[in-house]
Amino acid sequence: MRFLFKTSYEQDLRLFKHGGQVFWYGLLMLLLLAAPFFAGEYLMSQLHFICIYSIVGLGLMLLVGYTGQVSLGHAAFLAAGAYTEALLQAKDVPFLVSLPCAALLAAALGFVVGLPALRLKGIYLAIATLAFNVIVEEVVTRWESLTNGNSGLHLKPVSLFGLDLGGDAGFFYLCVALTVLSVLALMNLLRSPTGRAFVAIRDSEISASCMGVNLAKYKTLSFAISAALTGIGGALYAHKVTFITPEQFTLLQSIELITIVILGGVGFLHGAVLGAAFLIVLPQLIALAKDLLPATMGGSGLQSIVFGLVLIVFIIFEPLGLYGRWLKIRTWFELFPFYRAGMFRRQKSYMKSERLR
Repeated sequence: MRFLFKTSYEQDLRLFKHGGQVFWYGLLMLLLLAAPFFAGEYLMSQLHFICIYSIVGLGLMLLVGYTGQVSLGHAAFLAAGAYTEALLQAKDVPFLVSLPCAALLAAALGFVVGLPALRLKGIYLAIATLAFNVIVEEVVTRWESLTNGNSGLHLKPVSLFGLDLGGDAGFFYLCVALTVLSVLALMNLLRSPTGRAFVAIRDSEISASCMGVNLAKYKTLSFAISAALTGIGGALYAHKVTFITPEQFTLLQSIELITIVILGGVGFLHGAVLGAAFLIVLPQLIALAKDLLPATMGGSGLQSIVFGLVLIVFIIFEPLGLYGRWLKIRTWFELFPFYRAGMFRRQKSYMKSERLR
């Protein structure tokens, strides 16, 4: 078992706490950089989606896992980023300009949605964000002069500094770079006074307010940052699918995005990446299992049934998600043979909080 003895503030501020983290994250980065050389076209496509949904999951994780706000309308921010990218590209705006614009527009919408969060909580906030998703979907559908309605919009491959990134390798490196930058940005944000204010609001709004935390400022800021990351994911998503329509940004999409956080582990940045990978891999596993099942059981509703059952199992038996399960497995190996069976029995909350319930 590893024990860390910190002797300076500089040591406490390091992103990587020990050499083991540097080694494993470095190895992971080497594998990602080498992936285009040994992975096939299909696997590369799945890696693209994992990176894109990881960015969106990171935004939702900041909002749900670290600020304690609920959102069932993030597909609207995804649509904002996608349509902004598509419209600006049609005007021949460079990608280095259109991508920040997509993030800024989504952040502005997130700020607007964050205003009701000042007075709403729980299920009422979820309903408000759901209604916002429906409004944006209708606007995108009806505003045909701008969005082309149900006829959709086509996008060309990404071009950066004159280089065509339409190939699997180029677009993959772009997605990985933006994912890594998003992770590093959130890691630094959560260590700052702003991030600590988010966590204080999540644990207790009354206590945070008594300590001088401006609830209005930090709630709207959390919504804006979360929406900005989702807008970046939406821009990449639009380039990946090359054709966008309002049917791609419905309430069902919002529910799928929130499941990334639940399955990965609420309150862990790692959980956003694990949840995105699980969300992409699970349909492929179900498709493979259909060949082994009788024809009467392999209908079109099988994926929804399996997905719902998996979600229920995680909520009941593993509220900390995939990353929480990994922490338990790692702890078992570190403490073996002194691991106690009831060590995590007191775990009742899905929040990453140290306080006793």
